[in-house]
Amino acid sequence: MQATADKSGSDSTLRVGVVGLGARAKLALHCETAENDARIVAAADPSPYAQHRLHDQLSKDFSVDPDISAWTSTDIDIAFVLSPDDTHAAVTCDLLEKGIAVYLEKPLAIWTEDATRILETAYRTRTPLYVGHNMRHMSVVKTLKRIIDEGLIGDVKTIWCRHFVGNGGDYYFKDWHAEQARVNSLLLQKGAHDIDVMHWLAGGYTKTVVGMGNLGLYGSITNRRDNHDRLKGDWFSMSNWPPLSQTNLNPTIDVEDLSMVLMELDNGILTSYQQCHYTPDYWRNYTVIGTAGRAENFGDTTGGVVRVWQNRVTYDGAGTLEIPVDDTSDGHLDADKRTVAEFIKFVRFGGKTQTSPVGAWYAAVTGSEAAFSLRNGSIPRDIPSLPKHLVQFFETTIER
Repeated sequence: MQATADKSGSDSTLRVGVVGLGARAKLALHCETAENDARIVAAADPSPYAQHRLHDQLSKDFSVDPDISAWTSTDIDIAFVLSPDDTHAAVTCDLLEKGIAVYLEKPLAIWTEDATRILETAYRTRTPLYVGHNMRHMSVVKTLKRIIDEGLIGDVKTIWCRHFVGNGGDYYFKDWHAEQARVNSLLLQKGAHDIDVMHWLAGGYTKTVVGMGNLGLYGSITNRRDNHDRLKGDWFSMSNWPPLSQTNLNPTIDVEDLSMVLMELDNGILTSYQQCHYTPDYWRNYTVIGTAGRAENFGDTTGGVVRVWQNRVTYDGAGTLEIPVDDTSDGHLDADKRTVAEFIKFVRFGGKTQTSPVGAWYAAVTGSEAAFSLRNGSIPRDIPSLPKHLVQFFETTIER
């Protein structure tokens, strides 16, 4: 079992460092509730705009460090790594070596070797590591998991996920997310969420993957701008439509805007994932088919429902059973709050967490291998196995 930090007793306020002051920086603010009892005292970001962003994003006014070289476990108890994906491995391993517990925003890493290095470092140092796959805490996903666990559709045989990324142009094609060198593929940055969810719902991990995709729309737009001086909130607008009318896209765009992946899991379950970044709507649709029924969500936040079909019919839009998605607001925001609370509890007391470093590793590696497949003639790719000592170590702290 991972060790908890000795200095992080249940009666002390945790001192928090934040790495990366970009669009996800506000996630760290969830630690400052009375229940979590933590306080942000340090931040690191090399951007020349970091000081302004600290005030704008986190309402703090202390000096921002250009990196974490001066940070020590005597000054900081925990850190949120919210920096670009290609920095995750180096920053996280450095923090773990310093004995600073880490909340690492997904994906774990963009390359298999780096993903493994992070887990090896956490294993060797016994420093708490938590990977922020917050969708395991979303109401829609928990509802599907409960339907499966209660046997309402029998034994799961296949799961399909269609991801309509209607905000994709604004979210992923105007900054570093559009570059393979920074993210490898949006199958990691975006798809790792859904791959992890399907692994969790199916109770297994991918062993073989085949990918297909292309850059079919945003690559043709010539209106480009270096947006390093701005953040997503500065350019996002629902009026940026239709997709071909987008402006100020990143100078380099070499990630796919349409991807399709087929996965065979180690327990025989087959899954599929489809991701499109220029749909008019923005939500995820999961279909889970078992030996005695089917479950599917319509909407994935407040106002959405999960429907279950348990009888043989031709067409029945209502299904046998309808369960509302009961998040109090935006599903992603609610899940962020829950993951941060779970991380804080884990650091203080240890024990099991619903998120999983092992699951995060398989999600990242599956996404990476799927990207290789789609860029190399859709050849099947086998997923390597995570070393047994790491599985055994981290599996004692998660729920499967």
